[in-house]
Amino acid sequence: MTDPDDIARFTALYDAHYGRVYAYAVSRAGRQIAEEIASETFCVAWRRMRDLPDSPVPWLLGIARNLLYESNRADSRQDALAAELRSVAQRKAPTADVGETVVERAEVLRALAALSAADRELLTLVAWHGLSSSEAAKVVGCSRATFFVRLHRARRRLENALATPGMADPPASGMTDPPASGRQSPATATFTLVREEAS
Repeated sequence: MTDPDDIARFTALYDAHYGRVYAYAVSRAGRQIAEEIASETFCVAWRRMRDLPDSPVPWLLGIARNLLYESNRADSRQDALAAELRSVAQRKAPTADVGETVVERAEVLRALAALSAADRELLTLVAWHGLSSSEAAKVVGCSRATFFVRLHRARRRLENALATPGMADPPASGMTDPPASGRQSPATATFTLVREEAS
């Protein structure tokens, strides 16, 4: 691709959306390979700039998702993500002023870590990555109606995990929140998502 206009479009695309692609890769695979997946996603986008749709985020996340599935590191990805979620959940709440928020976030992350990878993907596409149901359906490759049903079931399972006795016991190991791409904190967004569904 040598057309200056295409190069300018790609540069703008990269600058605007690399953070969101990286955040998606972290939420699916953990930090260890997220940078590689994000870079590969934009290599594919570079080769396919002529296919760039008007709404590029679902298209980019769909590419990233396919790269993750093609990777032969599925087991290590799941181990890395589970460890990441457990580590975030174990962080101790500071005293008084922000303690309630931190405890709530830890509860959500513990519950999220207990779900299947498929349920986590549905919830995080909407709550962490800020996609609409239609956009998220494009990422996972199903109709909007099918996505909505799956999301509803995933929310119910997250509610059940939050209500499960013993969720307050902290797991063993430690790390930081996945990147939120400038949106509200991931766990807060997920908790809001569940409360909205329950209301």
